[in-house]
Amino acid sequence: MTYLTPLRWMDIVMTASTEPTDKRSLRRAFVASLSGTTLEYYDFAAYSVAAATLFGKLFFPSGDSLAGTMAAFSTYAVGYLARPLGGFIFGRLGDKLGRKQVLVFTLLLTGIATFLIGVLPTHAAIGGWAAVLLVALRFAQGVGVGGEWGGAVLLSSEFGDPKKRGFWASAAQIGPPAGNLLANGVIALLAATLSTAAFESWGWRIAFLLSGVLVLFGLWLRMKLEETPVFKKIAEQGEKPKAPIKEVFTQEPRALIAGILIRICPDVLYSLFTVFVLTYMTSELGMSRSQGLTAVMIGSAFQLFLMPAAGALSDRVSRRKMYAIGTIAAAIWPFLFFPLAGSKSYLAIAVGMVVALAIHAVLYGPQAAMITEQFSERLRYTGSSLAYTLAGVVGGAVAPLIFTALLDSYDSWVAVALYVLVTAIVTGIGVALSRRAPEEEPVVAASETVEVAR
Repeated sequence: MTYLTPLRWMDIVMTASTEPTDKRSLRRAFVASLSGTTLEYYDFAAYSVAAATLFGKLFFPSGDSLAGTMAAFSTYAVGYLARPLGGFIFGRLGDKLGRKQVLVFTLLLTGIATFLIGVLPTHAAIGGWAAVLLVALRFAQGVGVGGEWGGAVLLSSEFGDPKKRGFWASAAQIGPPAGNLLANGVIALLAATLSTAAFESWGWRIAFLLSGVLVLFGLWLRMKLEETPVFKKIAEQGEKPKAPIKEVFTQEPRALIAGILIRICPDVLYSLFTVFVLTYMTSELGMSRSQGLTAVMIGSAFQLFLMPAAGALSDRVSRRKMYAIGTIAAAIWPFLFFPLAGSKSYLAIAVGMVVALAIHAVLYGPQAAMITEQFSERLRYTGSSLAYTLAGVVGGAVAPLIFTALLDSYDSWVAVALYVLVTAIVTGIGVALSRRAPEEEPVVAASETVEVAR
């Protein structure tokens, strides 16, 4: 059996031993997983960029620029804090009702919330209610994303060969950099073509209103899908869990702890180089907003290819070894990047961003497979969703706030880099606790899996 390379995935020919529709289903599942997470993370990234560069003055006006930035980042954190609720609600439903139905709900929830942000009055129009409504919509975004990830991962990986789970599951992992690239591209284009006054008045809204069109496309894809073979088999055998959340906590606690810990450092690293760096470049280095956005876009573009490459590589070598190497690199790179950024050379900063997000890809590409395979098939949606979302609370949710506070308190990037080092140690513990990938799915017999042609 030969393993896939990123350059071949568009030309793969699948064969199936059970249903003649498996070939088409696998293709649709991969595309639906990729496009769905791209759309949802476009929504999430559009808010993140706006929070770092604009929302402070529009929704949290204050004479203190730090207070405005901290307030905007607080609503950024709300999106992460809401994710566990999405994981609890939709993870449970995904193991009881199926992957397809739940993914339609999560896409609708996130898309509608983002569209409404695009028509939301600012503080100048309705006062404090603007901030309240913004936080509420950000919360709804977080709930939707919290239920999305686990299902999107299973959607693509459960149609494919379990021995190639790293590659197939990476479809959902490509979504964040693709969504981030799309969101940054749209906002950068708007900022470049509009005057500053026009962009801050109404131009930024276009990026959020586009979500309505994108959601319709995502729904069209997902409604055409069938349920995954793994869930079908679980349902046929009457193995669907009655209380999946309780069972995860009581029967698979080590898997949950490992899944949480291995996500923390990648989350913090991503927040540093896609959110906080924008503020650092404008406030500390005196560079323009468009320069920061472009640097993030360049790094994200490279991730589109590095994610599936890392996922495919993890099918050849141990995912635990890959994760250990990536974690060590993540701990070291901030100590090299910030002195590089201090030169104020745009080329140096762009290269530094590419390297940082390449390290993130080494971790994030195999992450979906690594987390989902910690759990048994019947509890996989719930377990992986909880691990993903709970890690976000202590990782990505608070990272921009902590970075901002550390820089303000110590007036040095060293404190920020040390914080990343601590999270790398935590993730290293999670890698040590994790289990190796199972050779095959116990629920679905080897003869019934979809196999990738040689």
